[in-house]
Amino acid sequence: MLLLSDILKTIEVQQKTFTSKKTKVKRELIDNIPDEYFRLLIITGIRNSGKSTLLFQLYKEKFGDALYINFEHPRFYNFDSNDLFKLDEIIEAKKSRILFFDEIQSFNDWNNYVRQKVDEGFQVVIASSDTSVLHSDIDAGFTGLNISKELFPFSFNEYCSNYAIEKNSDAVEKYMQNGGFPGFIEAQSDEFLIQLFDNLLIREIAVRNKIRDLRALKRLAIHLLSNIGSLITGNQLKQLLGIKTTSTVIDYLSVFEAGYLFFFVPRFSYSVRKQSINPRKVYAIDTGMVLTNSGQFTNSTDRLLENMVFLHLRKRVPELYYYSEKLNCDFVVMNRNRVEQVIQVCEELKQDNLATELDGLYEAMEFFEMTEGTLVTMKQTDRFERNGKVITVVPFYEFA
Repeated sequence: MLLLSDILKTIEVQQKTFTSKKTKVKRELIDNIPDEYFRLLIITGIRNSGKSTLLFQLYKEKFGDALYINFEHPRFYNFDSNDLFKLDEIIEAKKSRILFFDEIQSFNDWNNYVRQKVDEGFQVVIASSDTSVLHSDIDAGFTGLNISKELFPFSFNEYCSNYAIEKNSDAVEKYMQNGGFPGFIEAQSDEFLIQLFDNLLIREIAVRNKIRDLRALKRLAIHLLSNIGSLITGNQLKQLLGIKTTSTVIDYLSVFEAGYLFFFVPRFSYSVRKQSINPRKVYAIDTGMVLTNSGQFTNSTDRLLENMVFLHLRKRVPELYYYSEKLNCDFVVMNRNRVEQVIQVCEELKQDNLATELDGLYEAMEFFEMTEGTLVTMKQTDRFERNGKVITVVPFYEFA
């Protein structure tokens, strides 16, 4: 429980700091957030991806009278549900009808309070990195009321805008090496990504999910970082890493995905059961984090490029698969149960890999009855045609 005067002072300091922020790069997500009236907007994403900065950009561009409150501030450590009536008094005095709540899930009963403010006619924006708690509570109490958006680290376009550099193959290589975490771009130190990785594992995943075996959790995370683009199963990882049960591995993978640290892409099948039992492909949130935290690094440029293509697609469509029948294709992009694109990724097309890359993509195009396919490379541009089906080869800097 806190004093009213302490809560007020904390909020006023936060508001002053918040409204005096300076940003260089406009986040692309801004254009996907509606200007018109909404009741509840939820912005989720991994820690340090720039959610607070995004809130500031929303404040400057769309919601200039919003009241900002960060519930993870140290002065809010003892804040509890008994303080909510004091918060109500402060909100009423500020006369703002738009509330920005940063990490509000930090205290119990937050969902009931948000529902109260929505019912009172406030527009509420929540930013949170704790997606597992957030979505379970929102699904239970806010169905039909909310708009959900996801924020990722800088995209390739945002990265180039930040440095004011031309989008070309050199920029792609730099983006691959550095990744898109805004904090790393400011610090320019591998130590930032090493420390961030440890903080995410311990604070965001282990503590919040009450995981005690930190050694096994980290061993699994480093293995996944070192094998992006590879196929994995729970049983395979259990045996390889010496984790006690397959169910434990599956639990760890689930919290990794809920925390946006890793993503797992299923094999395409019209059978939901087959999708659930087939191996999945693993991708990471950031290639810079991969390069600085992998154990014995085994990722090639080809795998890093594939990870970048995945992140570009994942920001735009939630439903991605890989194709594997006689041959393989890296990505099947679906939207509303309809296949929109089939995409292959290859760092460089050479005579010794040309047939493999093209044949896998052609087979996927035939399977999904598509006349066009895309092959993403680091630098190359080309075009291939077979039986009326066209494959367009594009460099990543044109694709992204």
